[in-house]
Amino acid sequence: MGDTAKTAKADKAPKKSWFEGLKSEFKKIIWPSKQDICKETVAVVIVSVMLGVIIAIIDFLVQFGIDFLVK
Repeated sequence: MGDTAKTAKADKAPKKSWFEGLKSEFKKIIWPSKQDICKETVAVVIVSVMLGVIIAIIDFLVQFGIDFLVK
């Protein structure tokens, strides 16, 4: 079984260097435009602020309920 593994490796095409492979993979990437990045950033900021407000309201209500029960 070990001999067949060695011959299978020898039959494969020679590999490029790691950096050449990395360079070819980077050429395949479709980079987003500046406008797309701006839109996505604005969306993330808006959702983050909204989520922060919702969490703050829930925290306030829970704290109010706990204070009401304790006093």
